[in-house]
Amino acid sequence: MNQAVTGKFIALKRKQKNLTQEQLAEKLGVSNKTISKWETGKCMPDYSIVKSLCEELGVTMAELLDGEKAGDKSVRVYDDEQMLDLLRRIQELEKQKVMLTGVMLIVMGIAFQALSHTLGGSDFKDFLSGVLLGLSLGEMLIGVYVVGKSLAER
Repeated sequence: MNQAVTGKFIALKRKQKNLTQEQLAEKLGVSNKTISKWETGKCMPDYSIVKSLCEELGVTMAELLDGEKAGDKSVRVYDDEQMLDLLRRIQELEKQKVMLTGVMLIVMGIAFQALSHTLGGSDFKDFLSGVLLGLSLGEMLIGVYVVGKSLAER
């Protein structure tokens, strides 16, 4: 499954149906920016909307994910429910990955902060301690932002 190939296929099928991004977005209940992100390969359609997208474009789920029309001699056999479940799982794992990245940044920030308190005694060590303290605060703030954004998207 290649996002760029799938995106080009979505754009091709949408144009063949003489639909604008805005018209397709309205039919699916999403924004035209979402359609644009799909078509440029920046992201994949959410599993909850794939079935509706396939119906609007007149393609099967396998064709959508493969990014090409199935040939007459195609031997690929997909179960739509299994594919939707796989997409759902992939999207959940991607969200978990983002959440774990945020948590790791927070933990690293705490570790740097603890390390910064162990240094001191000379001008260079005080400088190094200040740099570590700054890094720790920055990492923790970014981590909190990433975790908060991840939780808000759920």
